[in-house]
Amino acid sequence: MQVIVRDNNVDQALRALKKKMQREGIFREMKLRRHFEKPSERKARERAEAVRRMRKVQRKRMEREGY
Repeated sequence: MQVIVRDNNVDQALRALKKKMQREGIFREMKLRRHFEKPSERKARERAEAVRRMRKVQRKRMEREGY
């Protein structure tokens, strides 16, 4: 991952880097890797995340289509 520093503005470059890392999911992955997660726990978490995503999509579809 690369960020260009323009006019010695390190703060702006750092904000851009953090935004890129957030979009890529690096912070989330670092948080998950702090502790070992058993494969069964991982499957349960991923299943719950998928259910949450599907409910969100359905909720948005209901708002848009109105039924």
